[in-house]
Amino acid sequence: MTNLNQDIKEKLSNLNVLEKIIALNVLIFVLSLFLKPFLGWMTLPSDIADFILKPWSIITYAFLHFDLMHMLFNMLWLYFLGRMFLNMFSSKMALNIYFLGAMSGGLLFMLCYTLLPSVFQVNSRLLGASAAVRALLIFLCAYMPNQDIRFFTFNLKLWYIGVAIVIFDVLGVFAGISNPATGNAGGNLAHIGGAVLGYFYAKQLIKGQDIGRGFEKYMTGFLNLFKASKKGPLKTVHKNKSKVGGYTRTDFKEFNNQKKIDVILDKISKSGYDSLTSEEKEFLFRAGK
Repeated sequence: MTNLNQDIKEKLSNLNVLEKIIALNVLIFVLSLFLKPFLGWMTLPSDIADFILKPWSIITYAFLHFDLMHMLFNMLWLYFLGRMFLNMFSSKMALNIYFLGAMSGGLLFMLCYTLLPSVFQVNSRLLGASAAVRALLIFLCAYMPNQDIRFFTFNLKLWYIGVAIVIFDVLGVFAGISNPATGNAGGNLAHIGGAVLGYFYAKQLIKGQDIGRGFEKYMTGFLNLFKASKKGPLKTVHKNKSKVGGYTRTDFKEFNNQKKIDVILDKISKSGYDSLTSEEKEFLFRAGK
């Protein structure tokens, strides 16, 4: 049993950050099969007054799914997008876009249902990772729109895919309004909210502004509240000869690698991904691993 636990921990430690989110989604889906009475506290209500009573639902709704196919479809998208995204950008940025996309989708969903009750006539609830996944997808489409993606026997520009998906989401909203019984207006609203966040994030990053930095710092501070203090008795400090300029050799190497990544990303933002040399592309690929 101990070996099994160690094997599981080792496999989980080798997953990238988005693969860990996939694993968490799968785990929560399995648990939800046995804890259905409690799911109402995790889904996002369409009424802002109800949301005030459970503000955590702006995040937790993105880890719930209607059924197996709903979860499987979202996780397959996330897996393939993650492989592309993490070859070029950091894990922290992936989390920023993912969670901000979920929040933006949830906010648009609530605002439309609350401010336009005559249009969206029935109270609803939202669940699913689609808005967060959509944010990552549209970010990539907006950041490198001319990147070719192989689709069966021909190539498609990323921006073609992004525009087509947003059009389908807009049509889905109107279909849901005209036929609430079979449509999914709320879900498509959330998709659009996530897409808007992804597009805006990409366009600001091209200008050199990472709009997720503030959110990243907030989340880091929040998570630090739950970490046990590592303070202990005072100890004699000995000079570490393995340090370079105040850093350990490992930290110093990571610092230099990050600087190189920043230079390459700056080059992408100015001239596009295709302007990179084969060595730079290979470095980004290895850094993503």
